[in-house]
Amino acid sequence: MMPDTASPTNSFAPHLLSWFDTSGRHDLPWQHPRTPYRVWLSEIMLQQTQVRTAAPYFERFVAALPTLQALAAAPLDDVLALWSGLGYYARARNLHAAAKRCLELHGSELPRDPDALVALPGIGRSTAAAILSQAWGERFAILDGNVKRVLARYHGIEGWPGLPAVEKQLWALAEAHVQSPHLPPTRMADYTQAQMDLGATLCTRADPACVLCPLQDECIARIEGRIAGLPTPKPGKTIPQRHAQVLWLEDAGGRVLLQRRPPAGIWASLWTLPQADDLEGARSWFEAQSAADFDAGRSLPPIAHAFSHYKLQLQPLHWRGIALREHVRDNDDLRWVARDQLASLGIPAPIRKLIEQLTPS
Repeated sequence: MMPDTASPTNSFAPHLLSWFDTSGRHDLPWQHPRTPYRVWLSEIMLQQTQVRTAAPYFERFVAALPTLQALAAAPLDDVLALWSGLGYYARARNLHAAAKRCLELHGSELPRDPDALVALPGIGRSTAAAILSQAWGERFAILDGNVKRVLARYHGIEGWPGLPAVEKQLWALAEAHVQSPHLPPTRMADYTQAQMDLGATLCTRADPACVLCPLQDECIARIEGRIAGLPTPKPGKTIPQRHAQVLWLEDAGGRVLLQRRPPAGIWASLWTLPQADDLEGARSWFEAQSAADFDAGRSLPPIAHAFSHYKLQLQPLHWRGIALREHVRDNDDLRWVARDQLASLGIPAPIRKLIEQLTPS
């Protein structure tokens, strides 16, 4: 049961905007000032991160790199260091690459064209629409996770939203609502933010506050008692468990030996402790770098870390007072780093936490 996608409920946008005026979020750091660069940065950060977590990272990022031109000119290591702790580091690498592309192709500015925006690394259809509507007030529909949940419940749409057929339905509804004559053209930025705010604060995944929702009178899920079942959950899947050894070497001065990850894959281009698949691999790597006693390393409590598609258990091994073999020199992918320099590098959050939990030598 759902309204014709060509004739959406007339009250959807007015009720949403009325609620937003009194209960929406108006003091987010990227709203003041709301420039294309700041909107873009916030949308990339919010792709996998909640507002309360992203806000301090956003403020730190724009303080260091206040413009698109500054971002493009910054070394990737600096960008990753500012991002360190937010996770999903491909977002930072894509952000940096997109800024460089803007310098080359778009006169050092973010393009005000949907196709040009989607062509940039890290920007999909919904993110492009969010930028266009919030930065320039353009009439474009968004469909992030919060909006999918709101529309699935409001219109009673069955099926996991990640399925192409279901997503196509939701896009049609989002487009129909955004084209409604009851949505003032001057309020596109507010309407876009209102949808995200409703999903994040009231129409939440668990325990939604339906009694406070401005759309409750027309919401099919509430009317038919299907709130808990919509949107349809993703089909269950067993997440594999992987294991690895991490080698934490400190020299006599307390410097930490860090290795840069390959440019593709998990933690791509970040600096981290050397890693091996198993104890034999760890021994082989260690003995190729140092003449010290591998068995003198101290085993520390394991670290559990979850990625989107698997769980990883890291077993740290720690040595102090280590010297490298004569032929091993600092290079672009392996180097000693003093503790006061760690903050300037992009280091995965669990590795940074491990290094910082013990006092220096």
